[in-house]
Amino acid sequence: MFTQAFPRLLARATARTPSLNHIGKTRFASTLPSPSSPLTSRTALLSASLVSAGTMAWYTHLYGIPFLPEASANTAAEDGLHPASYPFEHKGPFETFNHSAIRRGYQVYREVCAACHSLDRIAWRNLVGVSHTVDEVKAMAEEVEYTDGPNDEGEMFQRPGKLADYMPPPYPNEEAARAGNGGGLPPDLSLIIKARHGGADYVYSLLTGYVDPPAGVNVAEGMNYNPYFPGGGIAMARVLYDGLVEYDDGTPATSSQMAKDVVTFLSWAAEPEHDERKKMGLQAVIILSTMFAISIYVKRFKWSVVKNRKLYYNPPKETGH
Repeated sequence: MFTQAFPRLLARATARTPSLNHIGKTRFASTLPSPSSPLTSRTALLSASLVSAGTMAWYTHLYGIPFLPEASANTAAEDGLHPASYPFEHKGPFETFNHSAIRRGYQVYREVCAACHSLDRIAWRNLVGVSHTVDEVKAMAEEVEYTDGPNDEGEMFQRPGKLADYMPPPYPNEEAARAGNGGGLPPDLSLIIKARHGGADYVYSLLTGYVDPPAGVNVAEGMNYNPYFPGGGIAMARVLYDGLVEYDDGTPATSSQMAKDVVTFLSWAAEPEHDERKKMGLQAVIILSTMFAISIYVKRFKWSVVKNRKLYYNPPKETGH
């Protein structure tokens, strides 16, 4: 019965549907989108997509969390406590490193961190003009003995360090590092800021976040409790205490101040081109904006005559015969 009734229903509906010419004459014609309507154009769809993407990106930047939560099989304790966002001086599109903080941070690294952690990607020459003078860096490099050679007799020899040498590791190999730290391998700090989720905020929170474990939390023997470390148990003990180092510029060496300075130094070590990158980026924005404004002016100047001209048609006059 459906196959027989369907053609009749279709014909009845078609008969009730007004034609396009009839629609165009009614007062409802303005409600129908035309082919050139902005709601149906590709430009409008692209603009809406860009606005949506920009909104999501701004939400992520403003609140520091993704617009959609990431799926994870770990619990909050396994991921570690999320660090707060600290106002480091080098954050922001126009801010640069505090080079006094880099100098103090290197002192903290040399006197505290260098006993266990290496800095393989930083050479002595990288400190010149950033935190120390050439003479200061040469003096620090010469305090370290490097194995070089072979000499004319085919033997290796020891020599003082030079500006081209990289900072010496605390252990000769990975096995020695593990043996000296109860089986744990201290990570290299050259890219630690880039290699950890949260970056500088995470490292600062980790250095200052050592507390007693809460009730009900058991920490394995030889481990220390730090809520910012994934799992809560970390092999590295607290290393920063008030007055541990003595700054040359007289800055009070509190634990938070030392953590802030060494994090600034490690941020520079992970991205030595940070200041130059922002400088070049600002120059590029200024140059490109200027060129864009000039191009708009030239375009309007070149096309104004064409777009503003008027065309007149003068029909030929009829001449009498």
